[in-house]
This record gives sequence, C-alpha cells and structure tokens, in this order.
Amino acid sequence: MTPSAELLRGARRIAVFRALQLGDMLCAVPALRALRAAAPQAHITLVGLPWARQFQQRYADLLDDFVAFPGGEGFPEAGPADAQTTHAFYAEMRARCLDVAIQLHGSGPQSTEVVRQFGAHQVFGFQPDGGIVRQGNTALLPWPTQLPEAQRLLALLDHLGAPAVPAAPDFPLTRDDYAEALALLRRHALDRDRLVCLHPGARMPTRRWWPERFAAVADTLIVSGFHVAITGAPSEGELVEQVRRRMRQRATSVAGQTSLGGLAALLRLSRLLICNDTGVSHVAAAVRAPSLVIACGSDVARWAPADRTLHRVLAAYPPCRPCMHWTCPTGHECAGDVTVRQALDAAYAALFDPDVQLRASHTDTATVPATLEHPTP
Repeated sequence: MTPSAELLRGARRIAVFRALQLGDMLCAVPALRALRAAAPQAHITLVGLPWARQFQQRYADLLDDFVAFPGGEGFPEAGPADAQTTHAFYAEMRARCLDVAIQLHGSGPQSTEVVRQFGAHQVFGFQPDGGIVRQGNTALLPWPTQLPEAQRLLALLDHLGAPAVPAAPDFPLTRDDYAEALALLRRHALDRDRLVCLHPGARMPTRRWWPERFAAVADTLIVSGFHVAITGAPSEGELVEQVRRRMRQRATSVAGQTSLGGLAALLRLSRLLICNDTGVSHVAAAVRAPSLVIACGSDVARWAPADRTLHRVLAAYPPCRPCMHWTCPTGHECAGDVTVRQALDAAYAALFDPDVQLRASHTDTATVPATLEHPTP
C-alpha cells in the first residue's frame, strides 16, 4: 500500500470540492466511488452548488454530508458571494478539522486555493501543466487534458492509491423513481415500448441543436408509430413549446413534470433519448438508457458518453470547435452542419439495432418492481 493510500484509509474526515452542474457531477461518480473504496470508514463531505444537496442524498453510500459553496470570482456556475457569507463558509470548513481535502473541480489555481482554505492536514488536486507539484501539505497532479472527464478525475484517485473502479457513471434508481415515471406514462397514454424522449434544452445556447430540427425529427418518428415525449426543466418550458409549435404531429410535453429521479427512470424505460450534449445525456449514460447525442460546440472527446454502441454521437467539426461562447459569434455551424436526415438515420439505427436493445434490457438498473409494472387492481 502506498503512503497516499495509507493516508486515505486512515482519514476520518474528507472533503471533496466540485461545484458544478449535473453532468459534471455524474462524471465525478467513478472518482467518488474510488474514494469510498479507499476510505470506507471516513466521513466524506461534498462541497458543491446548492442544488447538489439532492445529489449527495442520492449517493449517500458515497457521500455522508453536504456543504453549499457560496461562489466567488472565477466560479461562473456559482456566481459572486459577499464577504460575510464567504467568511462563514470557510470558518465552517475549518471547524470540521479535515484530514484530507480533494479538489475535483478542475485544473485552475482558483479551485486549489478554495480547497487550501478548508484547513485540511493534506490537500490534493490538479494544476494546469508540468509535473507533480508539492507545496507544504499540498500535492497537485498535472491536469490530464487528453482523457475523458471521468478518467481525468480518476487519475487523481489512482495517484492516491485508490482501488481501480470502472470509469462509467451510475445513477441509483429507486422504487419511487419508477413509480413516478410509470404514473407519468399512464397519465399521458405513452407506450414505453414505443417511447422516444426528446430533450432540446441545454444550459448554454451554443450547445443546443435547433428547435425546428428537433421538431422535424419528432414529426417523422411519430408518423413511424413512435410516441414522443419532450422533456426539460421548468425553466425550459418555452424552448419545449418552440419545438412543439414547429411540429405537424402532436408530441407530449413533460417539461417540469418530473423530479430528477423520475426523469432518470423515464429515460430508462424509453427506447431512445435524443438530446444535446448536456446533463441529461450523462443521466442516460448513468442509467444505461440508449441515446443519440447531438453535440454542438462541446469537446466531444472529453464529454461524450464512452459507450458508443449504447450512445451514438453526431457532431460537426468547424475549426472554431470546441468553444465556450454563450452566444455563437458566427453562424452556429456546429449545429447547422448536423442535418435532420443524419439524426433520423442515427435514431432509427439505434431503435432497431438488436445490440443496443439487448444491452439496454440486460442492465441491472432496468429492473422495474413487479408490483409497479403490474399494479394490483
């Protein structure tokens, strides 16, 4: 056992910093699983965005506690924080008397500085380039830019001597999640054997394929006999309606009608998800639900699902890709160059590929409690 592995195994109090959105958090699940395997007795606290309290609760086997990160300069996802709130946050973290603090937020020095202020005996994380950097009680690995996101984070846990775990994320589904999804199907008269979910939203507009193209895909699928449900967060209701207004056929909107767990179960029960490269694509990957991801603007090698049989990815590659623009300064070529025909060809290929359907049906997370599938009259 390496000295770092001994340190983790002996640690009683550990904090992990990753203050990001849903997809980013799901990519961190393998690293969190490796950490729990390395420190089975430790009390592990997640420090993240306020929404992530529900993430911690769903992964209670990996994370014992949650503290909301108040934000600050250099953290656009969290926004600004006033001095009093920031001071109280760091005072709370130092009062925890942490043995280890781990920076899984990213490569930036600002993230490392946040974690250093937790006052832990040992700090581990990343730095942008070069070799391993050791400064006092802090050890930083170079950010592994060539790896997919889940494997980047696992690289740090591997360096710390944690046991090897699969790089694929998982999302535990509960009886209540399935009950919610099945009730939604019954309420909207949706047949799960013919169900295709469309998710046209993404937090960044540059990550969205065009509404009229989602509409054209949905129309063709409905004419082919499939039931289409359009999903989205409550804030995406207008975008969902933009898609529906452009359709000739009738699709069901379930935007804002599901919890996170209910949405995950709905995807698991569907034949296919068609979406942008955004958080819902990571949910589909985590529950092993077949998906077609139309990746606009993002770094496909870093963020796209690893299983390219169960998850098919369509992307165009103009020279400006990848980008972090909120609004495209040119013609949004990365979206425009992916055609409706390409999306339909990929969708039908997934829907009628026996390997896709077999892999999806033979997944442990696919098991629906019999009393829910066939309720007692």
